Amino acid sequence: MAEKKVIVVGGGAAGLIAAGQAAEKGAETLLLEKMNRPGKKLSITGKGRCNLTNIAERDDFISHFGKNGRFLRHAFSQFFTSELLDFFKELGIETVIERGGRVFPKNNMAREVADALIKWAESKGVIIETRVPVQAVIVEDGRASGVFLAKKLPKNKDVPAGKEFRADTVIIACGGSSYPATGSTGDGFYLAEAVGHTILPIRPALVPLETSGDTAKSLQGLSLKKVTVKMLINKKKKVEAFGEMLFTHFGLSGPIVLSLSKFFVDAIRDGQKPVFSIDLKPALDEKKLDVRLLRDLNAHGKMQFQNLLKGLLPMKLIPVCIDMTGISPEKNGCEITAEERKRLRLWLKDFRFQVVGHRPMKEAIITAGGVDTKEVDPKTMASKLIKNLYFAGEVLDIDADTGGYNLQAAFSTGWLAGRSAG
Repeated sequence: MAEKKVIVVGGGAAGLIAAGQAAEKGAETLLLEKMNRPGKKLSITGKGRCNLTNIAERDDFISHFGKNGRFLRHAFSQFFTSELLDFFKELGIETVIERGGRVFPKNNMAREVADALIKWAESKGVIIETRVPVQAVIVEDGRASGVFLAKKLPKNKDVPAGKEFRADTVIIACGGSSYPATGSTGDGFYLAEAVGHTILPIRPALVPLETSGDTAKSLQGLSLKKVTVKMLINKKKKVEAFGEMLFTHFGLSGPIVLSLSKFFVDAIRDGQKPVFSIDLKPALDEKKLDVRLLRDLNAHGKMQFQNLLKGLLPMKLIPVCIDMTGISPEKNGCEITAEERKRLRLWLKDFRFQVVGHRPMKEAIITAGGVDTKEVDPKTMASKLIKNLYFAGEVLDIDADTGGYNLQAAFSTGWLAGRSAG
């Protein structure tokens, strides 16, 4: 006979592993998922390839979460990259390491990762109920003792609307608010707030940025590699990143844009006007770049400026450079003045866009904000306010760069919450 009854709300990465671990500890475990199957968001992560984790060292890994990264230290000490990869290997998921230390399933099939997790949880004895949205956590005498289902359920669902499920412990693992079509609609925030938890402002993270003007649109589809980008506010650098980015019809996207996007989102929310600056030649400081430009102009003095630029820039960028520097495209290299060369040099090192917004939450990869980690015990994932209530995954105020960091956090916090609750 099971010693405990555990209810897990949400069947994503964190919820599935939490449920399986609780059951493995001997608890009678029920997982409630509002969609028609668990793992829907997990099945589309990494563009359908599922970036499981990253092989970065623990301290480096934690640094990608910013100031809240330290909250994850204990969870990572219990269940981290090596344990996760061993776990998936036992489930028959072989993995490969790619550029930047990113780890993917060898077959590049995110759906198979989700299916393997579901099968594993069921093999541990987890009962999975789908199409059952939870409306509230039952709290009695300061303790979580079950959940109420929503008053409206699918017509073909044989569970009564508003049904009460009792348990000894409850784990909230509903995810965030991004990709709502997968069921991630912020339910966990409402459930936590209703029992007294502080929810820090919810906003999109790892989200493309919108810029003013038509420049980005004219460059749509162009990808820049090995560039440095910065966020400037009142001409002062706040953050920067190095890597690859992409121009779109609305503005900017790509890995380094997504990684810095939360800073732009927060700046705009604060009423600031952040500028996105691109250093197209980060390997050269201004002095070395000037030497390079002077050498090219002298070596190709009879060549027109528009043709000289082919050795410096992708073709799509040449008209933009000509327009922004104000240098005549027909001017020969030997006719370029020192002042014009300076304008070109400054533009190459500081190609700017005014960021005016960001894409909506439904296009964000993850959600920033959530349950205040100060109200959660990092050693167990238990609520400090309500006994027998636990949290795992994106519902917590933890978010990181792209690269497998966020999914590892979901698995690690889910693993710890499940074992603690069970």
